[in-house]
Amino acid sequence: MTNHLRDQFLLDPDVVFLNHGSFGATPRPVFEVYQDWQRRLERQPVQFLADELTQHLAGAREVLGRYIGASAGDLVYVPNATYAINAVARSLELLPGDEVLTTDHEYGACDNVWNFLSIKGGFRYAVQPIPLGCSDEEIVEHLWRGVNARTKVIFISHVTSPTAQIFPVASICARARDAGIVTVIDGAHAIGQLPLDVVALGADFYTSNAHKWLCAPKGSAFLYAHKDVQPLIEPLVVSWGWGEERPFTFGSNFLDAFQWPGTMDYSAFLSVPAAIRFQDDHDWPIVRERCHVLARRTIGRISELTGCADIYRSDAGYAQMAIAQLPPVADLQAFKRRLYSEHRVEVPCVQWGDRQFIRISIQGYNTESDTDALLAALGAL
Repeated sequence: MTNHLRDQFLLDPDVVFLNHGSFGATPRPVFEVYQDWQRRLERQPVQFLADELTQHLAGAREVLGRYIGASAGDLVYVPNATYAINAVARSLELLPGDEVLTTDHEYGACDNVWNFLSIKGGFRYAVQPIPLGCSDEEIVEHLWRGVNARTKVIFISHVTSPTAQIFPVASICARARDAGIVTVIDGAHAIGQLPLDVVALGADFYTSNAHKWLCAPKGSAFLYAHKDVQPLIEPLVVSWGWGEERPFTFGSNFLDAFQWPGTMDYSAFLSVPAAIRFQDDHDWPIVRERCHVLARRTIGRISELTGCADIYRSDAGYAQMAIAQLPPVADLQAFKRRLYSEHRVEVPCVQWGDRQFIRISIQGYNTESDTDALLAALGAL
C-alpha cells in the first residue's frame, strides 16, 4: 500500500491508527470542502438556509443515490445510523405480543433503542445466537430458527460491529419479504467498505454512516426507505417539514419530514459527494482489495502469535475490518489502554460473550509498518 494516501489524512503521524471503524477519518481535500460549506453558510445564513439549501441537499442526494443504487427520493441524510434506527423503530406500530428478531452480533446503541421501546410498548426484542464462522447459508438458517408467527420485524447488521462479519443481507431480506416481515438493516460499516446497491439488497429500511468507511465528515449518514414503507416513517423531530403549509419543500412527505429538522449545520451532508469523488479519484476498489489482503495477513499473524484459531471460515466473511481472538485477558480495557499508552497503537478490544477479540480496521492510509507495530505491541504485552 502506498504511503501517499497517509499524507492525504489529518491523522496524528505518531499514532498507529488501526481503528477507522469506530469514527472514520476524513481526507484533507474532503475536509476542505466541508469547511468551505461552513464558510458559505456563515457568509449569508439566511440566503443559504432559506433559499439555497433545498437545491444543495437535492444535489447531494442525487450523487449519493447514484453511488448506492437508489433513487434520490428514497433516501434522506441523517446525522448517524443510530439516529436512523431510532426514527424507524419509533415509527413502527409494534404491539404487545409482537416480536422484533435480531442477532447477538448487533451494535450496543441500536440494541438499546429496541430494548428501550420494547419496555415501553410491550413487544419482545428476541435475540437469536449466530455462531462465529458460519457460511452465508448457515447464518440464514440460524436466524430463521428465531422466526415465528409473532415476528414482525427483522433487525440485523450488514457488517457487524463487535465481530466484523458480513451478513447475507440480500438472502435474509428476500426470505423476510416472502414472509411479510419488515427488514431494518444497520449498514453502519458498509458504505465505502463494500460495493453497495441498496435496492438490490431488498431491505425495507437501510442506514449507513458515510463518516466511517466512505471518509465523509463526522455527522453524515443516510436512511433509505423503500417506497412501500415510506408512509410508515415519522420524523424524530417535528419541524417545518410537517403540516399543510411548508416553507421548505423537498418533494415528498418523507423528504420534507427529515431534511429540515431545524437550524443546524448541514455541511457534513453536503460534503458526501466530495468523499465519493475522493475515493473515485484514488481507485478505491483497488485500495479496498489491498486493505483486505493486509487485513487477512494480519489476522493470520495474530493467530500465529496467540495460538488462537482464526474465527473466519473464509476471507469472504470480512472486508477491511476483522477480528482476531485473544487469550484470556483479566482486564481487557486496561490491556487496550496499555496498547495506546505504551505503544501508541489505537485499536479496539472487544468482549463478545465469554470471548475476547482485537478488532483491526485497515484503511487506505495503513501500511504493513502499522500492522508490524501492532504485532510488536501484542508480543510485548
